[in-house]
Amino acid sequence: MVDILIGISILVPCIAGMLCFLTEKTRVRAAIIVTTGIILTISSLMLFQNLHGPYLYTPETLLGLNVNSLITFADFALLFIILGIAFKLGNPLVILLTLLQIVPLAYFELKMAPHVEVTPAFYIDNLAIIMNLIISIIGSLICIFGIRYMEEHEHHLHLKKTRQPRFFFFLVLFLGAMNGLVFSNNLLWLYFFWEVTTFCSFMLIGHDKTEIAIRNATRALWMNMLGGVAFVAAIILIYHNTQSTEYLSLQALINHGPGVMKALMLPFALLCFAGFTKAAQVPFQSWLCGAMVAPTPVSALLHSSTMVKAGVYIVVRMAPGYQGTFLSTMVATFGAFTFLTASALAVNMSNGKKILAYSTIANLGLIIACAGINTPAAIIAAVLLIIFHAISKGLLFLCVGTIEHAIGSRDIEDMRGLYNTMPAVSRITIIGILTMMLPPFGALMSKWMAIEAAASLPWVVVMVALGSGLTVLFWARWAGIFVSGPHLKAFEKDGNEGFFAPFVTMFKGFYAKSKWKDPASIKVPLVTLAVAAIVLSLGVPWLYTSLVDPVLASYKPGLFVEPFKTNPMGLTSGAGAFYVLPVFLVSIIAYIAAVVAAKTKDHKVISAPYMCGEQYPDITQPKFRSHLNSWKEYVPANIYMQHILGEAKISYWINIIALIILIVLFGEVIR
Repeated sequence: MVDILIGISILVPCIAGMLCFLTEKTRVRAAIIVTTGIILTISSLMLFQNLHGPYLYTPETLLGLNVNSLITFADFALLFIILGIAFKLGNPLVILLTLLQIVPLAYFELKMAPHVEVTPAFYIDNLAIIMNLIISIIGSLICIFGIRYMEEHEHHLHLKKTRQPRFFFFLVLFLGAMNGLVFSNNLLWLYFFWEVTTFCSFMLIGHDKTEIAIRNATRALWMNMLGGVAFVAAIILIYHNTQSTEYLSLQALINHGPGVMKALMLPFALLCFAGFTKAAQVPFQSWLCGAMVAPTPVSALLHSSTMVKAGVYIVVRMAPGYQGTFLSTMVATFGAFTFLTASALAVNMSNGKKILAYSTIANLGLIIACAGINTPAAIIAAVLLIIFHAISKGLLFLCVGTIEHAIGSRDIEDMRGLYNTMPAVSRITIIGILTMMLPPFGALMSKWMAIEAAASLPWVVVMVALGSGLTVLFWARWAGIFVSGPHLKAFEKDGNEGFFAPFVTMFKGFYAKSKWKDPASIKVPLVTLAVAAIVLSLGVPWLYTSLVDPVLASYKPGLFVEPFKTNPMGLTSGAGAFYVLPVFLVSIIAYIAAVVAAKTKDHKVISAPYMCGEQYPDITQPKFRSHLNSWKEYVPANIYMQHILGEAKISYWINIIALIILIVLFGEVIR
């Protein structure tokens, strides 16, 4: 059964992608996408249900062909396709980076270790299951969202011929490649799926074929190809330094003995570097920010369930292998520095997608920092951050895309008072924001655990604490903009006032009488992700005991110095942040009681901002008396200090410092 589910997770998206490419009819393509999403969701849930401990699997043949040979052929075919694209683009850097993979890999496959087969090819444990659930469920919802979104997107572009078949081919294929990546134990197979995600992201970012789209897609390609070169170098060095194919098994590499630690340190560093590039860590953040030119489903997929998650996955997966080393300390430092600096850059952004991009980079940095801290509490925090960040960030990107289509802007200043005109989407967006910054939602609880875990590294804990404060600043500002305006009304009586009003209205969006006019393919992903963010946060003890704790159990015995004991609540000694959950639930009950007690028959509030002077008698008119004794209109707006701390001002210095950290990392590892 597990064998079949693994095959479904990888092959069904590939087949569905090809069917999408061959289908011209929109309804047929939509049916394929929805059916694929349902199949992947059911498959991932069944895999979770049927897995009782790590599962090892090596497929021998596919359609009568040797799978290992098939992967090798597909790997080189993909690299030559990229090389052809590089020549077409006329980009010498992409050409060079592609050749630096083709030539060494060919030498390895033909001369150093011909016909090498690594078993098991697939290794499925709880970490792989968590990633599979994220990819299959959240990724499928994003693909479903894209059905109607791409119709409207192409309508705005006034295209004479649709490009949707090609778009959905790569979008759906991405899910299969990611599932193959997280299941792979054979490093050569993992590398193949790694490069497929690089190629898919390039094609999707450049989908609109505008000059800026092609330029940003090319940047994404060469930056991720840097990671590909590092990956190939790591594979060759592992074999060269150990004279064995044993450590081309990811599990063997992680569970190595002390005798080969020195031989494997540089390969570990190179694989971490590949993870840094894929996760868009500074100084490689520009490719992910540039990916914002792509249609919203692409941004949502790259940021939540695919691509960047591959980067943090490999770093977290390998964490037991380099625990207690200088590399581990530098990984923590590098991740914490990215978390702090990306959070600082997000504070000075008014472009909604760029805020989401930098906050994604920041959270990925925090996950990498947790992997480098490498304690039980830190690994728990990393895994929980992967889960909750995927849900909330996928939701927020879809919300911003929906809003952008409605108002023609992604600038958060243009979203001021949007709660009045788009209440349902605004409320869902606010829920998404709150799940990133408030207890008991998993993202904040994970950050608390990360801060606690970083206590042994003073410089890391300072950067994590400062970065956490900055994230609250830009999230709170954005949420406030939705419910602020010169004449914004508070809750009017409609039978749903009080604490639960946002949630009731959210579900009312499915009824015909609702003001929420978007189709079901837009509503279902938004509502599902919003509900998931809330329910999983409230059910975090179950989530921990069912999914996260077994991740630690799969680590090699004796890895951690202190035993990982559980308390009567079923939580670990390092999971003190979870105690906020009952406190928060009590606070909710107290809040509801206060709302009921204070309820009046007529509850309407209309207020105008105080302008430090005489205001216009009609408070619904945004005017005040100026120094020239005349009435002037005002426009509320935030200060972003772009001229002081803007992206153009500080990115250069941030990148220089990040490069220095990388040089120190590799300098010490090589020494």
